[in-house]
Amino acid sequence: MSTAPATAPARTAAAAVSADLGPTLHITGPRLARQDEILTAEAIAFLTELHHRFGGRRHDRLADRMRRRFEIGNGHDPRFRDDTAHIRDDADWRVAGAGPGLEDRRVEITGPTDPKMTINALNSGASVWLADLEDATSPTWRNIIGGQLTLRDAIRGELTHTSADGRAYRVTAEQTPTIVMRPRGWHLPEKHVEFTDRTGRRLAASASLIDFGLYFFHNARALIDAGRGPYFYIAKIESREEARLWNDVFSFSEEYIGIPHGTIRATVLIETLPAAFEMDEILYELRDHCAGLNAGRWDYIFSIIKNYRGRGARFVLPDRSEVTMTVPFMRAYTELLVKTCHRRGAHAIGGMSAFIPNRRDAAATEHTLQKVAADKRREAGDGFDGTWVAHPDLVAVARAEFDAVLGERPHQLHRRRDDVEVTAAQLLDLRIGRPVTEAGVRENVSVAIRYLEAWLRGQGAVAIDGLMEDAATAEISRSQVWQWIHQDRRTQEGTAITVDHVEGLIRDVLAQAARYEGDRFDDAAEIFREVTLRPEFPAFLTLPAYSRYLTDND
Repeated sequence: MSTAPATAPARTAAAAVSADLGPTLHITGPRLARQDEILTAEAIAFLTELHHRFGGRRHDRLADRMRRRFEIGNGHDPRFRDDTAHIRDDADWRVAGAGPGLEDRRVEITGPTDPKMTINALNSGASVWLADLEDATSPTWRNIIGGQLTLRDAIRGELTHTSADGRAYRVTAEQTPTIVMRPRGWHLPEKHVEFTDRTGRRLAASASLIDFGLYFFHNARALIDAGRGPYFYIAKIESREEARLWNDVFSFSEEYIGIPHGTIRATVLIETLPAAFEMDEILYELRDHCAGLNAGRWDYIFSIIKNYRGRGARFVLPDRSEVTMTVPFMRAYTELLVKTCHRRGAHAIGGMSAFIPNRRDAAATEHTLQKVAADKRREAGDGFDGTWVAHPDLVAVARAEFDAVLGERPHQLHRRRDDVEVTAAQLLDLRIGRPVTEAGVRENVSVAIRYLEAWLRGQGAVAIDGLMEDAATAEISRSQVWQWIHQDRRTQEGTAITVDHVEGLIRDVLAQAARYEGDRFDDAAEIFREVTLRPEFPAFLTLPAYSRYLTDND
């Protein structure tokens, strides 16, 4: 077990264990190979100080989220804030903008931080790699510590990998993407690390502070020396107050290791409904550290369903596949994002099309390439400065669409989109005019269970039926089913969507699954029942799944 007090960054591990000088962090997870390279006494002291200074404010912000969801559920729609109108109306302020290596972000590849996926991303030819410890990572202790080790090795040019079949992987690209790491959101705990505050109260550590703190502490100087910097994608933010908390974490961290204020650059995912009403305010709070915003489409759809799940039939969305980027409320949200970013000197980064190629199926791959090209063509035409892809084979497709619009320019900040005027009513107009179908219900049940089964085995990004599924898309699937049940929906074919009907679909999925010794399908089905079929609606499916099903020995 490792522990360190908050007040002694250079204290040795032995002294830290015996000291009783205030707040401490205890590592409770199983011991892993090479973990001492990451969980050093100095790094633990830094993490302890982060929790001591910011842990209480984190809990306050999570309480704010609960109050806001309660208000929306009781008929109080989100709106543009009156108390921050002066920020929106002031045309003069700007964000820090791109740091070194972030000037051109036209294609960003996303993915988890295991060695193979990391090497593939670094060889992909993308401009940026989103190193994802959040929705694309199953948060086993092995994945979290292993991801930190992978990033450390990659930044120092030391990463290699040999797969189980003997295939060797190494970084061969002359120019590798700029790394932007995504820590887990404020809502998630890290159950393998325990924080004890000054009163002796013991709490699970913040996953956000653990992920951010370890990566920043070990890599910030190496990244700066390489001509880039410590850059982060910030997930699940809901308010300016949450952005201010991150900004304070950044400022303290820069001072702690002695680098200039503003060295950190953050790109904030606008992927919650409340955040869509506070884009200017979020940029303002982070202005010394902010590079841009990203349209996190899948979590945004999930946030819409979560907040309006009990508000009646007009807030019920159709089949998941029908909720595209061209429906009115998604157009309003993305166009407002581009306009807001460019007014403030921030990059606007588009989202991820879930289609992925299949190298064994030429026809399916051609269909995927056409879909992805159309998606990226729309984003480039709307004024986005870059976009996401989930597979190396899609980098060239996305780049071609952005090259056609950008040419030699690194971005299109000059496009102010003064033609865009978005109202609160447009952001909340969920009318699509498409039905819920029997196939759509069945697909949601099947995808969610199959994804959860892989997640329980440590895979956070999973190819299912030609789409890349992660925690965000699984959240859409389970929350839609919950809403359809509780809003007494019927399918287009006339089938009532009830608990009993969904139970039958769960049995069908289990019966059709390719079962094997050690699979997690039964656990996955039980999680799905818990987050979908019970009257209570967990805010995130990963919370009960993590606490109950990812064991301390994972």
